[in-house]
This record gives sequence, C-alpha cells and structure tokens, in this order.
Amino acid sequence: MSARPNVIVVFTDQQRWDTTGAQGNPLGLTPNFDRMADTGTHARLAVTPNPVCGPARAALQTGRYPTANGCYRNAIPLPESERTLAHHFADAGYDTGYVGKWHLADADPVPESQRGGYGEWLAANTLEFTSDAYRTIVYGQDGEPVLLPGYRSDACFDAAIRFVTDHHDRPFYLFLSLLEPHHQNEVDDYPAPDGYEQRYQGRWMPPDLAALSANGGTAHRHMGGYLGQIARVDEGLGRLHDALRSLGLAEDTIVAYTSDHGCHFKTRNSEYKRSAHDASIRVPLAISGPGFTGGSRIDRPVSTVDLPPTLLDAAGIAVPEAMQGTSFLPLVRDPGAEFPDEAFIQVSEAQCGRAIRTKRWLYYVSDPDADGWDDAASSRYVETELYDLEHDPHQLNNLAGYPSHRGVCDELRSRLLARLAAAGEDAAEIVAAPEPVGAPVRHVDPVARSLSVPPIRFS
Repeated sequence: MSARPNVIVVFTDQQRWDTTGAQGNPLGLTPNFDRMADTGTHARLAVTPNPVCGPARAALQTGRYPTANGCYRNAIPLPESERTLAHHFADAGYDTGYVGKWHLADADPVPESQRGGYGEWLAANTLEFTSDAYRTIVYGQDGEPVLLPGYRSDACFDAAIRFVTDHHDRPFYLFLSLLEPHHQNEVDDYPAPDGYEQRYQGRWMPPDLAALSANGGTAHRHMGGYLGQIARVDEGLGRLHDALRSLGLAEDTIVAYTSDHGCHFKTRNSEYKRSAHDASIRVPLAISGPGFTGGSRIDRPVSTVDLPPTLLDAAGIAVPEAMQGTSFLPLVRDPGAEFPDEAFIQVSEAQCGRAIRTKRWLYYVSDPDADGWDDAASSRYVETELYDLEHDPHQLNNLAGYPSHRGVCDELRSRLLARLAAAGEDAAEIVAAPEPVGAPVRHVDPVARSLSVPPIRFS
C-alpha cells in the first residue's frame, strides 16, 4: 500500500437506504455495494444533514452544515470562500477530479470559480436538465459541452474509470456524482435501462410506502424503474472496482459509496423528499479500502456531514477546525469509541425544521409560520413529530404531544437545542406539541425500564 491512499466518492441521488442487500433488500440489486459493506465498513444508520439535493451536497463537500456553509436550500451557489474536500486533498498533493452532477452553482456550464476547487472537471450543474437516460451532456474543463455515450450512469462510470487510468501513478481524489436513481424531471419518471424496469416492477415495496399508499404517491407506478436504475448503478460500481483491481490500485484506494437523501414517492408531502422521515433522511453508506477493511459495522447514527473529516482522517490529512462533522474512523477501530449519540438534520424548502435521529427515536420540530425557502432558520419551533423506532420502524404513529412521552420529548428537546448551538445556529425556543385529541392513555416509565431484572430460576 502506498503512503497516501487514493480516494473515490461514489454519490447517488435520491437512493433509499433499504434498496441494498446489506440492509435486507431481497432482490439482489446491489451485490457490489453489499460486498463493500461485508468486507469493508458499513454504516447501517447513515443519514443526510438535509434531505434536499443542494444542501446535502454542500455539506458533503465542506463537512459543514448547510446553514453554516450558506447553502441551506437549492439554487444557492456554494460560496467561493468555502473550503471543500478538493481544496484539502489538493493541498496535500493529490490530483482532484469531479464527474457528474454538481448542483452547487448558478449556471451551466459551471464557471471555474464555482467548481469548488476541483482540478479536472467533467460535469453539469443540473444533470437532470442537460441529459436524459441515453443522452448525457456534461461540460469539460473548457466549458464546452461533451456527449458521453451509453446509459447515463454507465457513461459517468466510464468517465470515472478514464480518470483513474490517467492518474494511476499519482495520489488522486475523485468525486463521482450520479443522477440515478433520481427521477427525470420533465417527465416525472425513473427511466431505467431497457428491460430493467420490467425486471423489478411489482416485486418489492418498502413497508412504509405500502402502508401509506392510501395517501396517494407514485411508488406503485415508479418502483420498477427506480430499482432498475439502482441495479445498473451497482453494476457500474462493480466495473469501477474491477478497474482498480486491474490497475493494481484496489489495495491503495478508499472507495466511499453514499447518497444525498432518500425518496418517499410523494407519500409524506407533495414531492419526493424534504421530510424528516427515514424514507427521506436515511441513505446507504459503505466504505472499502485502507483503514476500512475487516467487515466493521457501525450501528450508531452517523451523518454524511461526518464523511469529509473521516476521509481526510483516513488519508492522514489534518481535519480542519472549521469542519462541523466528526470523523467516525475511531468507530471503525472501536465500536465503543466516543462519538455523538444522535445525528442532526436540517429540513428546508418544504418546511423550516430541525430533527435529531437517535438509534431509537426520531424527534422533529418545525416553524409553521416560516417560509422554508426564504427562512434558513427560526427562533421558535414547535414539536411536530416523534417516532419510537424500536416499535414503529416505519414511522406511522406520531407520538408528538402524547402525555406518556413528555419525558422523552423533554430529553430530546434538550439534545436538539445543543445540536443547534453546535451547528452555529442562533438560540431558539422549542414549544411543546399540543396533546392530540383522543390520544390513548399510555404509561411510559423510563426509570422502571432501566432497573435490572433478577435472574429467573427454573426447577
């Protein structure tokens, strides 16, 4: 292994966490991701810091929450003053490259000043508008349009493999940003390669979407194409690993695979994400390569805002103090290492909200009077949702306002306020949720539940 590992980030768009076999999906969609999870490191409770494209991407580039880096919603260019992974790796002597969707500028082609410090460039700001399934238009270093042949995710993987081939003799950092499995906006469809939609249509439905189908939504119409896209992406991931192996780089290259957010197929609101439910916030996350081998499994919540410091840490590069994420490399080595007990989420555009996701609880607050597009934050939030994920993993029974869970909300409110402060947000008030009309009488005694049970003897 070389002294400095190469680093590749494979980044999908709108991919649910439960589409991978490593998370129990029964269709065999992701054998290459599953192999990474099995032999590398698998973060089983990975969440996004914001379930919207631009903010999630800005956080992953900078290691800072969207309100801190300025990109709290879409259509805000990443400030040129923000330092990205590309800057840090370049300063350490790495060649850097970006392929695919950027979504952190205000124009196509993306001006060099808005490319986040990446050296080589083959990308479009809004790939969903410059391309369709079999016509992928990106822009090169000179800003001229480039047609990449083949199905869109294949074309982007091909470009990534060319970058790896061209830079095999020097340390490199590559960010590959795919559009799949995002919908094609102008037709509101999920165009999979020929035959792939038919292969998966009607074979599997996430339990939350099946339960919420009475509310409407598009899952039954789109699931086949969505899953077909994911299957083809995983084939591309396999080809990338094959290329690394053939070039003798497999043992020297860290590969991280994750997504910007999930997809609830219009069952929680009028579009596909922008809610605090697991369908929106949970994403796949697996890492292979130096520092991540051995089949480590992280069962504590981690955020993709934690990925930038983790990658720098694994490459032996000092993590800047400005980064708000926390390297989870210590958890790879020791599951009991000190690490935050919850992940913090900011929700924008559809609402102005904040949430924390613990292993058991999802606690969400929002400002009903705020404009989620214009208001980056609020000084007054109202408890909106509370889910007991141990007994309600698909978040179908909102417990916010139940007297039985007042103590739980009080504790989570305190933890959320602390996370607001740590993210650099102004102090805010969180108002208790009103008691639901007709709420059933329940009793939760956390003290009694913590008492040890004496051993039971059998005669």
